[in-house]
Parts: sequence; C-alpha cells; structure tokens
Amino acid sequence: MFLSDTIIFGILAAILGILFYLRQRGGVWDKVFTFVPIILLAYLIPSLLVSFGVIDASNSNLWTIAKDYFLPAALVLLTLSIDLKGIIGLGPKALIMFFTATLGIIIGGPIALWIVAQFDPSIIAGQGADAAWRGFATLAGSWIGGGANQTAMLEVYGYNIENYGAMVAVDIVVANIWMAFLLYGAGMHERVDRWLGADSSAVDRLRDSMASFSERVARVPTANELIVLVGFTFGTVAFSHWSAGWLSYWFINMMGPDAVLASEFFWIVVNATTIGLLFSFTPARELEGIGASKIGTVFIFLLVAVIGTKMDIFQLGDAPLFMAVGLIWMTIHSVLLLVVARIIRAPFFFVAVGSKANVGGAASAPVVAGAFHPALAPVGVLLAVLGYALGTYGAILCAEMMRAVSGG
Repeated sequence: MFLSDTIIFGILAAILGILFYLRQRGGVWDKVFTFVPIILLAYLIPSLLVSFGVIDASNSNLWTIAKDYFLPAALVLLTLSIDLKGIIGLGPKALIMFFTATLGIIIGGPIALWIVAQFDPSIIAGQGADAAWRGFATLAGSWIGGGANQTAMLEVYGYNIENYGAMVAVDIVVANIWMAFLLYGAGMHERVDRWLGADSSAVDRLRDSMASFSERVARVPTANELIVLVGFTFGTVAFSHWSAGWLSYWFINMMGPDAVLASEFFWIVVNATTIGLLFSFTPARELEGIGASKIGTVFIFLLVAVIGTKMDIFQLGDAPLFMAVGLIWMTIHSVLLLVVARIIRAPFFFVAVGSKANVGGAASAPVVAGAFHPALAPVGVLLAVLGYALGTYGAILCAEMMRAVSGG
C-alpha cells in the first residue's frame, strides 16, 4: 500500500501517461477508447487502486492541491480563448436542463426516502438530531450546490455529527458512480443524441469555433513564452486565492459563516473564471496559440485522476439503507433529465453538464464538459456557479419535504 502523496501522484501521472501513449498508438486501442472513453479510465483506474488497497489516499493532501492549484489554473487557461457569444448562443435548452437537474434532486430525495421506508420503516424512525432526513438534507445541499451548501445544511438542521460519515460515503459513492456513467456517455454522445432526437448543432458550432481559433493562432512556443504563460496562470491563481480570502471574510461578517457567499472556494472558482473571461477580450487571448487550453486539459486530467482516489467501491456495503436512498434518489434525478431531454430534444451535453453543475459543482462540471471537448469546459463552470447560488434554497425545500415524509 502506497501512502506517500509524492508516490501516489507519480502513480496517477504514470497511469495518464500510459493511457495517452496507448491512444497515440492507434489500431486496436482506437476501438478500446471508443467503447471506454479515456477520461473514464483516468477516473476509474485510480478508484480501483484505492478499492483494492494498492494506494491509501485517506490522509492525502492531493485533493487540496488539485482543487486549489489545478482547478483554478485549468479554469483560467480554458476560459482565455472562450467564445462567450457562442456560449450565449447555446440557447435556453442548457438552462432548462440545469433547472431540471435541480428539480430532480429536490423531488428525488423525499420520493426515495418514502420508497425505502415502505420496505424498512426504521429509516424514518430516528428522532431529533439522529433523524435520517436531517442527514439527507446535507446530501441535498451537496448535490445542488456543493461542499459549502452541504456544510450549511449540516449546521441549519443540526444532524448528529457522529452519523455524518455515512452520509459523506453515500455522497461520494453515488455521485461518483453517476459521474462514471456521464463520462461513458460523453464518449458516445453522438449515439445518445440520436436516441434523444437532439439537435447538437449549437454545441458543435461552439466547439468548432473555439477549436478553429486554437488552430489559427497555434505556433511553436519558445521557453520565454511558456514562462510568461505559467507566470500569468499561477499569478492569476494566487490573486484568485488572495481576493477570495477577503471576499469570504467580508461575507462571513455580513451573512455568517454558513452562507454560500462566505465560502472561500466559491470565490476562488468565481474569481479565476471571471479573470479568464475578462482576458478573453484582450490580446492575452493569443496565449491560446502557445497551448493554453492544452495545458489546461493536462490539469483537468490530473484533477480527474485525483477525484478517482476519493471513491472506494466497497463503501457501497456501508449503511445499506442510506445507500439505497442515495441510489434511488440519483436514479430519479437521471430519469427525469433523460425524459425532459427527450421531450425538448436537448443534446446529451446539456444533460451531463446540467447534472454535474448541480451534483458535482465547479470541481467536476468542467471535467464532464471537457470530456466532450476541452474547449467546452467553461460552460460547465458557468452553470456550476449558478448551482452554488441555488444550492441552499433548493436544499432547504428538499429537506422540508423529507421532514414531511418522515413525519418529523
């Protein structure tokens, strides 16, 4: 078992290197990666290494590094060449699927809790701080907004902290199983779009326009230019952290520590994205010519691999009743998304990104969007920010309905 972050990171990097080397070889590997997308393998292989005890990331700081360094750096690099007009041109279907995803979480919780209670009423028998619905309120916060909303719900509803670990396990396992399905779907989205009867032309136009811009300005970078790019990127990351600290401190004093706007991570994501967007209107956009989005994609894949170390498939056996509620809940969420997508003929891209903007937030929405094409990652970021804003309100509504189902 490997415990050292240095060794674990090296293993993750080696896994990515082997996967991309095999894809580069072509031949039979083209068929393999057609059926099993490379980004899904980049996620699943680390999770299997954790599950079978090859690596132990339980005390690792790699996730902190990934979300504090890799994620904001990727957001800056991927938004530099963004076509904001093209994103607006995606039309209303993107927002419809986002709000459908939110609705699926809000109604999915009480329905899933009611279904499981029909088979085992003990799930709603808890009283006071031990009442299961209070714990599921934290899950609703996580699956609509993210970690800040989850913490807010823990404080608002006062769930017994000793039982909270089981809810965290449900959160991680169920959300990551769903992410695996979305990444698989991203690799075969043309077939899914045909089944949905979707018109993905707007997504294709945005992808092609951003890709053509990259090709048009592409050149062989000098060491001087790469150092400028690295300096710009991590200088922006540093500023995002610094300004996020001040903004978080200000909102804590104004609204209390549990408010979504009091989350420092929220402001890191917003600041990095905003700066990237602003510079996309300046000559800094030309940094795409020396590979800004390509380096951003490297950070995204490193982020995916680190996320994979957070999932242990054997945790499915812990707290089986809670896990059953979580799995049914996510099934309701996914079925509702597919039904609405079929009705309005929305492309699978909107289904996947709308879902992960809720369930995964800014940490994984750009990952899923980038699985369709690296140039599309910023779409996930912009929707995830909207998820942060709605998380607390949606989670409270969901929690109150689960309270009613439990008779509490």
